[in-house]
Amino acid sequence: MKILAFETSCDETSCAVIEDGRKILSNVISTQVPIHKKFGGVVPEIASRHHIEDVLPVAIEALEEARAGWEDIDAVAVTQGPGLVGALLVGVAAAKTAAWVLGKPLIAVNHMEGHIFANLLQYSDLEPPFLSLVVSGGHTMLVVVRDYNTFELLGQTRDDAAGEAFDKIARVIGYPYIDKLAKAGNPNAIEFPLALRKEHSFDFSFSGLKSAVINYIHAKEMKKVPVSYEDVAASFQKAVINALLEKTMAALDKTKLKTVALAGGVAANSGLREAMEKNCLKRNVRICSPAPGLCTDNGAMIGCRAYYMAQKGDFAPMTLNADPRLPFLAERGKV
Repeated sequence: MKILAFETSCDETSCAVIEDGRKILSNVISTQVPIHKKFGGVVPEIASRHHIEDVLPVAIEALEEARAGWEDIDAVAVTQGPGLVGALLVGVAAAKTAAWVLGKPLIAVNHMEGHIFANLLQYSDLEPPFLSLVVSGGHTMLVVVRDYNTFELLGQTRDDAAGEAFDKIARVIGYPYIDKLAKAGNPNAIEFPLALRKEHSFDFSFSGLKSAVINYIHAKEMKKVPVSYEDVAASFQKAVINALLEKTMAALDKTKLKTVALAGGVAANSGLREAMEKNCLKRNVRICSPAPGLCTDNGAMIGCRAYYMAQKGDFAPMTLNADPRLPFLAERGKV
């Protein structure tokens, strides 16, 4: 089964051709990072316009790279949400058009579920059940993947996502990549606070940490005291990683699962990957970390998730619309 998958939830226009769920025949990504860099963040209207320009050429390139024609496609998948509404609408319109013209079924995928399933593309032997830590620009959550179509939400952020905090602090510091800057700093130089540590839940909170870092920098600047941004980056990153680690390890202890899968853009952070590997090794738990190219938004992960939805017969109507606030449909579980 060959699935043509569209992903346009933010600032990457991506199309992929996935065979039988786990084989990547192509995964083409057109990034808008250089375009939005001068604005200090993604501008939704600009992102939408570039998706319109790129979506068809990217889809054609994906088919060519996969050595497949439109007639070889068995189903069309697309990210329905969450994401930027204008960007999502472009992908949904393109996918609906392709499905209608080809007379093939349409599959609507939740973007966050797609991130989790990127692990299945990286690890051919990975099967549920497993625990997934999803860390992206807009979401931070712990999810138990019971089977290919059953998820249990253990906890999520109550305010800012970890990725959002990373982006904000990077803009304040004026350095695009906290991970690289942190390697030159002392992670123990500054003690930043962590929220919800004493609560017996799997929820996260990064708003207070973000504010504490910004206040620290502003206080130093007002006193005209030099700021070591390397130390700030390292100490901030340590605080985020510690929060993610504590909750993940607690979830593993509760669920007794023996595999944890990282997912989302922040899963590419080297500090997080190293810390997670170290802690999982102590517990004799397998750690799965997708390659950086599969951590970012991409069509391949959408195609992988769509395959298992198709196996269940979970297809979308041609009246499908984008949903920028599409909820993660897993029920909050009790462990």
